[in-house]
Parts: sequence; C-alpha cells; structure tokens
Amino acid sequence: MSIATGTIADRFIPRTAVNSVVLVFAGALVTAMAAQIQIPMWPVPLTLQTFAVLLVGATLGAGRGAASLATYLAMGAAGLPVFASAKTLTGVLPTAGFLVGFVFAAALVGFLASRGFTNTVIKVGFSFALGSLVIYAFGVAGLMLTLGLTLPQAIAAGVVPFLIGDAVKAVAAAALLPAAWKLVRN
Repeated sequence: MSIATGTIADRFIPRTAVNSVVLVFAGALVTAMAAQIQIPMWPVPLTLQTFAVLLVGATLGAGRGAASLATYLAMGAAGLPVFASAKTLTGVLPTAGFLVGFVFAAALVGFLASRGFTNTVIKVGFSFALGSLVIYAFGVAGLMLTLGLTLPQAIAAGVVPFLIGDAVKAVAAAALLPAAWKLVRN
C-alpha cells in the first residue's frame, strides 16, 4: 500500500474557488472555537488554539491553511472575540507574535502534509514540532518587541510554560491524522 500524499481535504473536496473560500472560513472558525476551549494544566492552561492552527494547516494544505489563519487574524483585528478567552486583538497585543506565527506555522505544516507528513505518527509529530517551533520563534520575537524582554526572559515566559501542553497536542495529532488517512484509504 502506498503512502498517500496531498491533504485530506483534497481527497474529499474538489479544488474550486468556492470550495476553497468555504474551507478557509471553516478553518478560521474552527480555530476561533478551539481557542475558547481551555483544559486546566500546569503550569498554564492548555487551549486547543495551536492544535487547531496546526490541524487546519495539515488538513487544508499550505495555501488554504495560511489563508485560514490570516482570516482568523483579520477577524480578531476587526474586533471579533476570536482569540483565547474571547479576547479581541487589543486584548492580546503582547502575544501578537504568536498569532502572526500561526499563519506561517499553518503554511509549513500544510506544505509538509502535502508531501505525506500526515501519514505516520513520526511524521505528524515531526511536522507539528516544526510548526510549534515556528509559532514559538514568532512569539518570542513578539514578546521581546512588545514587552522589551530579553531572549532568555521571552523564552521563559513564552515557550517553557507551553511545552507540556504542546507535546500533548502533538501526540493527539500523531494519533488522529494517520487514523484519518486510514479511513480515507478504506
């Protein structure tokens, strides 16, 4: 049995302009809804926002995934309460770097997904780790710019507390996406 390439969305939904617009908005809405789900964890609560970001990229591909997250950011910039804890853009300004990183992370994970990186547990874990690294890089830079933190301070505040939660999300994705491909093949 050959390993499938492309994205799961491409397997089910023909690529038309209308379908792409619908998928882009659906990805933005899924991310907005996931941002509101908080699971108590130590040292910080886990939201499903970054999980949705990476999952949207993995299922829609680089272009539509990045467009979904750009739409999500535009929704927040327009004043819609789409970010974690139903905040608007002004309520999350210090974390704007993370939000911008979402667009690039979705594009990277989508690019990898189109090349078969959603088929096996190892590849999904790798692609989600890379996507998380992109989000962290933008987030740390944003914390340094908006709050004047040093690099070690920004890493301590914007990366370390989230490592456990992001590892849990990567494991969940590593179980979910290969199983979805198995269903697609059947």
